[in-house]
Amino acid sequence: MPELPEVEALRAFLDTHLVGKEIARVLPVAVSVLKTYDPPLSAVEVTAVGRHGKFLDLTTGGPAGELHLLIHLARAGWLRWQDPLPSGPPRPGKGPLALRTALTGGDGFDLTEAGTTRRLAVHLVHDPQEVPGVARLGPDPLDEDFGPERFAALLAGERRRIKGALRDQGLIAGIGNAYSDEILHAAKTSPFKPTRNLTPEETAALWTAMRTTLREAVERSHGLAAGRLKAEKKSGLRVHGRTGEPCPVCGDTIREVSFSDSSLQYCPTCQTGGKILADRRMSRFLT
Repeated sequence: MPELPEVEALRAFLDTHLVGKEIARVLPVAVSVLKTYDPPLSAVEVTAVGRHGKFLDLTTGGPAGELHLLIHLARAGWLRWQDPLPSGPPRPGKGPLALRTALTGGDGFDLTEAGTTRRLAVHLVHDPQEVPGVARLGPDPLDEDFGPERFAALLAGERRRIKGALRDQGLIAGIGNAYSDEILHAAKTSPFKPTRNLTPEETAALWTAMRTTLREAVERSHGLAAGRLKAEKKSGLRVHGRTGEPCPVCGDTIREVSFSDSSLQYCPTCQTGGKILADRRMSRFLT
C-alpha cells in the first residue's frame, strides 16, 4: 500500500510533470473507481499538485472554476506515467487499468489496481473537504507544527495498542501498516503496547522515530520516477515484509503476527524484551 512517503514522492513527480499542462479528458475504465464526478473534467489546466495524508490532490482551473481531482490508491493501486499514452481508447475488462488521464500534449497517466478487491478511489470535487476520507484526516506527521507535545496530547486520549493508533488516519494522517512497523522498530516499542502504558520518554522516542523514519523515506524517494518508487520502498524497509530475516540492528530473527487480511513484523530483541508475540488467530497477544 502506498503510504505518506510514496504519495509525497508521487506528488513531487506530478508537480514537475503536470502543473501548467491541460487535461484533455479523464476516462474511467473500472466502474468502481469514480466516486464523485461533478462537473466532468476536460479542457482544464492543472495548477497545483498537493497531498492530504495518502490522498493526491490535483488542482485544476477552467470554465467551471477551481476543481480538485483527489486520488486514493488504497492497498493495490498505483499511478503509471506514460509518454506518450496509447493512441486507442482504453477497453474495460479484467485488467488492472482503472482510469486514464490524457493531456493535450499526448502524455498522461494511468491508474491501475492489482487484485480483485476494488478500493482505488477517485473524486472530482470543488473542495477537498467534500471527500469524507479527507475531512476526517488527523494532522500530517511531517508538518512543522506537529511537535512532540501535540503528538503526546493525541496519544493521551487513546485507549488502544500503539500499532493501531499510528495507523488511524483520523488520528495521524499518512502512516499505514509498513511504516508503523518501521517506526515501532526504530523506537524499540512493542506493536501491542497499550498507549496508556507509554512513559513520557517512550512517547518522545516514538515521535522522533516517526519523524526520522518518514523523512528518510521521503528523501530516499525524492527525484525518482513513479515506476521506481515501489522498489525503493521495499529496499528501505528494515523489518516490514522481512519475516525470517535477521534484524539489521541486533541480528535476531524478525517475527510476524498474522491477521485475516494483513500482517505485521517486529524484532523480539529490539521491541519485546525477547518475547515472541502470539498469533492473534490462536491465542492472546503478549504485551
